[in-house]
Amino acid sequence: MTSKLAIALLATFMLSAALCEDAVLSRSGTELRCLCINTHSTYFHPRVIKELRVIESGPHCPNTEIIVKLVNGAEVCLDPKQKWVQKVVELFLKRVENQKS
Repeated sequence: MTSKLAIALLATFMLSAALCEDAVLSRSGTELRCLCINTHSTYFHPRVIKELRVIESGPHCPNTEIIVKLVNGAEVCLDPKQKWVQKVVELFLKRVENQKS
């Protein structure tokens, strides 16, 4: 009876290990890529930006990505080479610095 219990426990352990590995591989496969396929370069007022994220280039993506969440809930990727986008990023950095002081 103990050998059946040992086999059942071993089978359960192997199944859970396989499921955990599959979950990690599928999650890492989606995270190791660029998030921005297209970028928006036409100017719009910074007041409509609710949130700004800057994702530096790395092994996941060769490009620096700037993703903004707008007041209406839409997420837009901005072209980091545009001067107005660089000024918006500077503006948001200054806001964060002022909030910390």
